[in-house]
Formats: sequence, C-alpha cells, structure tokens
Amino acid sequence: MNTIGTANESNRVEWLEKTLKKIPAGSKILDAGAGECQFKKFCSHLNYTSQDFAQYNGEGNVGLQTGTWDNSKLDIVSDITSIPRPDASFDAVMCTEVLEHVPDPVAAITELNRLLKPGGYLLITAPFASLTHFAPYHFASGLNRFFYEHHLGKMGYNFIDLSLNGNYFEVVAQELRRVNTVAKKYSGTKLTFFDRVLRYLFLHTLQRLSKNDTGSQELFAYGVHVFAQKK
Repeated sequence: MNTIGTANESNRVEWLEKTLKKIPAGSKILDAGAGECQFKKFCSHLNYTSQDFAQYNGEGNVGLQTGTWDNSKLDIVSDITSIPRPDASFDAVMCTEVLEHVPDPVAAITELNRLLKPGGYLLITAPFASLTHFAPYHFASGLNRFFYEHHLGKMGYNFIDLSLNGNYFEVVAQELRRVNTVAKKYSGTKLTFFDRVLRYLFLHTLQRLSKNDTGSQELFAYGVHVFAQKK
C-alpha cells in the first residue's frame, strides 16, 4: 500500500514520545503552547505544567481550522513571551508546533530559555513549511534548521538531536493528497477519474524516488525536531 505523504504527524509523535523518555523521571517540564495538552500522556514520569495563550477556539474561515479547541486543561494562561514563573523554574521545556503561531519566535525561545535551568532540556518541533492554519494566529509558514542553530547556538545550547522530519518527495506527496479537498474549496470543482488516476500514478513515482532519497530534506521537509541541552 502506498502511504507516502501520510507520516508527518505520526513521525513527530513517535519522536516526541521517544525523546521525552530521555528526560529524567521527576523532572519539572513546561509544555509551552500546550493547546489541548495532547502530549501530557507521554509525561507521566515527569512533573507536568501546561501553558498557552488560550485564544484559539478552532473556528475561522481562512485556511485549515480544527472546528473545536479545548483550552480548559491549561495550568497557565499567558503570552508565551511572558510566562509568569521565576527564572530557572523548569528542568525541561517542550514547545511543539507552536513557533509558527507566534509573532516573534525569537522572543518566545528567549523566554523559554529564561525558564529553563542550566543543564535543562529543550524540545521543539515546528514546520519546515506549512499551509495557513489556525488563522489568524499563523505568522510564519515554518522555520529552517539554521534558525535553531543560530539562535540556540548563541544561547549556548548543545544539540543532542537536530533532525528533519520527512523529505522533499514526502512533502510533495502530502500536498498532492490534499489537492481534491483544496480544489473543491478554492476552485469549485473536484478531481475527475482521470485526475485521480494520474495522482495515484504520481504518488507511486514519489514513493520510488523517496526510497532512493539521498538528502532532499535539505530542500524541503515536513518540519524540524530539536532536542538540546542548556549549558
């Protein structure tokens, strides 16, 4: 079965679960921009605190929206650039799929750095490039690995893992799978039988190219995964 272009979220969730297990039991972790706290389930060995600005409600007419959104489980409601906790309050900070929704991502990671103890762990995931989603709270399509290398490097972090999720062919396949939905909404039509056959064949081509990939993620990927330790 051809599944190319379908692993964006599952890859990310698998990486988060595996990486969170590397944080020592009993550590205090902040989930910054936690939203619906979907990754709290991977933090049972940690002392978990969630934060979000709690303004998104799932509704909107622009781009991709969720329809509903539950902010009721949050421990802290605040702007991510001004979280009401003292310096060095946490042993670890997690920030997943958030930075593209922040007007000033550098200010956000500066605040997360303030909250993290020396020797603490920082986990970040964000898109490499993304469609408009959660509008109007969508301020960047994504961030390259060089953003993290530059800014976290200046802050004195050691990178334990800095990896790219997916590759060029997988991202193209992901968007190819969306064409029918986008066509119905934005062109008032849908793919014909012939169109669907061509898409099916092209997905198989992308699957073959992806299996032979030798580094196309440097051009395009689903996102970037960062696991770093503060000096």
